Parts: sequence; C-alpha cells; structure tokens
Amino acid sequence: MTSPPAPDAVVRTTRAVVVAGLLALIALGLAWELWLAPTGRGTLALKVLPLLPCVPGLLRHRLYTFRWLSLLVWLYFMEGVVRATTESGRGVALALTEVALCLVVFGAAALYVRRRLRRGERLAQTPS
Repeated sequence: MTSPPAPDAVVRTTRAVVVAGLLALIALGLAWELWLAPTGRGTLALKVLPLLPCVPGLLRHRLYTFRWLSLLVWLYFMEGVVRATTESGRGVALALTEVALCLVVFGAAALYVRRRLRRGERLAQTPS
C-alpha cells in the first residue's frame, strides 16, 4: 500500500497563509478587546474561542476544517464591518484590519479547498 502524496506548493502556501491569517485574527481579537480599544471588562475577548479549534485541523491538512473555517470567518467579517461603521478612532482601524484578515483567510481557504478537490488526493500527514 502506498502512502498519500505530499502536498504540492500551492497547497502548502495556501495552508501557511490560512494559518498565519487565523493566528493574526486571534491575536487581533485578543489585543483589541484586552488592550488596544477594550469595551467593557474585556469579556468580548472570548469571541476568539471558536477560532482556536481550527488550528490543529489546519496544521493536519483537514479539508473539513478549511471548509468550516471559510464559513466561520464571515461572522468575524460582519463584526468588522459593523464596528468599522459604528466606532471611531482606533476602533475603525482595528475593525478594517479584521475585515482584511477575514478576506485573506477566506480567499486562501477557498483556494486550498479548490486545489485539494481538484487533485482528488488524500494528503500525507505532515508534521508542522
């Protein structure tokens, strides 16, 4: 029995972009709500919790995780759009950064899924 093929350059690159974008989105959410422009007691920082389970799946090339994240990220996109249009000062820049990160994560995840489905292959589990 042969082992699954290693991921190609496009799959590796798009996964790296998705992982980096997701980690940046998590860091932004925490920094925004705890230090940069906190609202209330910082409990809104809990909004990043749904993103955390995605990280291990992304690192393991789990196609389901990429699909799930590409839908989940739209909630953060909507939050960014609402806060960009209703807040002022530093909050606007943070919200626009959130919107940009969401678009990057979605675009890279969509490209990753499309490429994997086009290849129709299972990937070898690569250590990160």
